[in-house]
This record gives sequence, structure tokens and C-alpha cells, in this order.
Amino acid sequence: MNTLIVLRHAKAAHVPGLADRQRPLTDRGERDAGRAGETLKSMGLIPDLVLCSPSERTRRTAELTLATLAPDAPVQIETDIYEAYPDELVELIRRTGDEVSTLLLVGHNPGAHELFLNLTLARDEHKFPPGAFAVIETTEAWSDLGPGDGRLARRWNPKD
Repeated sequence: MNTLIVLRHAKAAHVPGLADRQRPLTDRGERDAGRAGETLKSMGLIPDLVLCSPSERTRRTAELTLATLAPDAPVQIETDIYEAYPDELVELIRRTGDEVSTLLLVGHNPGAHELFLNLTLARDEHKFPPGAFAVIETTEAWSDLGPGDGRLARRWNPKD
């Protein structure tokens, strides 16, 4: 069984004149990222590997989430996550080695939300706000992962 955690970056500030990739988290975003880590830890979901977009807001979300969850987890910054479509994210996930059983992907919407919908074939009426995550379980090897191969095991929204 493999577990994929799809985490959307926490709430980010809109700063006039600042490039999109450099946008920082808001105070609420900082708190929510820490809460995501605490929630994942309480669920016993410790990532073997973290794939993270290169933007400031995703890197900070990963840092704060991992601070309580798994401070020593290896983090790979993947430029392909930034502005990725779901099929591009699946291709990235397929490159994950078999030694990884729990994978955390920290990314952006709409890609993050559409990725979990694609893998679970869920029809979703709910939003995937900043800081939200979905836990997807699959019996497939990462290299074989495709649409419908996942089961939504848990979903968390910092607004709840």
C-alpha cells in the first residue's frame, strides 16, 4: 500500500510588485501549515519523501508542516510542480522509487485539487483551500499510478 498526501500551500500574501514565486505566507498561512503537520502526525502519516514546488509559499508550507511532522524527511524541490497540470504531477509521482511508501507533494491549485480528483475519480463539490490536504491510498506501484488508482482516505481543511 502506498500513500500520497497532496498538500496545497497555505494562505499566501499578495504583495504588489513581488513576483508570484516569491509570495510569502500570511500569519494565518504560517499557523495553518503547522496545524497541517500536527494533523498528519496525529494520523501517523510520516512521509518518506517530500516533493515541493520551488515557490516561497510552498517551501515555507513544507518547512512548517515538517517541523512537527518529520523534521528529517528528505525534501526535493521540483520545478515541474509549479503551474503543473494533474497529468504532469502524475508523471512526476511515477518517478518515485519503490522504497517510498508515503509521499508528500506540496503544490498549488488548481493542479493539487485536480490531481486528487483524477487519482480517485471523485466528483467533488468542495473546494481545496490554501493549506488543505488529501490523503490518497493506492495498491499500485508509483510507476504504474494512473486515473482511478487511488482511494481518498482522508481530507483536511484548515477552515474546519
